[in-house]
Amino acid sequence: MALKKKRTAKSLSHGRPPTVQRPKSISRKATRTLINAHHVLEKRKAQAILKGDKAEEAAIEKEISALGGIKSYQQASLQGQRNDRGGDSSKVLMEWLEAAHPALKEKASAGDSLRLLEVGALSTTNECSKSGLFSMCRIDLNSQAEGILQQDFMQRPLPQDDEEKFDIISLSLVVNFVPDAQGKGNMLLRTLDFLKDPDCLASTEMGDFFPSLFLVLPAPCVTNSRYMDEDRLDSIMESLGYTKTRYKLTQKLVYYLWTRKRLPIPRRKFTKTQTRTGASRNNFAIVLRTSPG
Repeated sequence: MALKKKRTAKSLSHGRPPTVQRPKSISRKATRTLINAHHVLEKRKAQAILKGDKAEEAAIEKEISALGGIKSYQQASLQGQRNDRGGDSSKVLMEWLEAAHPALKEKASAGDSLRLLEVGALSTTNECSKSGLFSMCRIDLNSQAEGILQQDFMQRPLPQDDEEKFDIISLSLVVNFVPDAQGKGNMLLRTLDFLKDPDCLASTEMGDFFPSLFLVLPAPCVTNSRYMDEDRLDSIMESLGYTKTRYKLTQKLVYYLWTRKRLPIPRRKFTKTQTRTGASRNNFAIVLRTSPG
């Protein structure tokens, strides 16, 4: 009888969503080390795939599994979202949108909430979710909670009409996890397929903020990369039709709100070009080979 009860308890615990129970706390240093290790291994794996080296790919996959796979990466990311670790990045977004809150609340009360697509969602209780101002759609490669659809943004079916498009897309610490430079560019390019057309809210008090892309990157991606700096990122985003509306740089992260102001400029391409020298630089890069528009 005791054995039966023990099995029942184990089954219930196993079926409980991971976000119900907080993962065991680990230090800031251990969290950062784990996340960085995943990034390095994913980049090596992508390089092995490009070379067609199946043995190397399998070996790296074993290393990733030994670290706990994508679940361990997500737990580390969730750890970083705790209030005592700086909180979730959507707090910055909600602060930036403060001037638009009355209009957003009015639309929400009328049952016409603006639509927000959160890519790489880890929680259903972050600031943008709790605000009640948006109709939320959350997706992630490995869903950690009910209310988050398990889906790859790059494989998500394209919207069939404006009703299926979004007013804002959140890519918070997502682009930097894409293992290759062209993949990063393709992800930014793909946001245009899911955002509403520019000027859809231009005549309202929300026109300065929507449609838009909320982008968050580790600060060194822009401040210490061989192939990326602020001017180059500005040029890439402007070629896609975005205008930088808000910007915030901290010691660890850089936050952007890019408002879609016009259609993209066709035939503008960006290759992997060195912008800084120095042995201590990282290799973060964004390549746009596909012509937008």
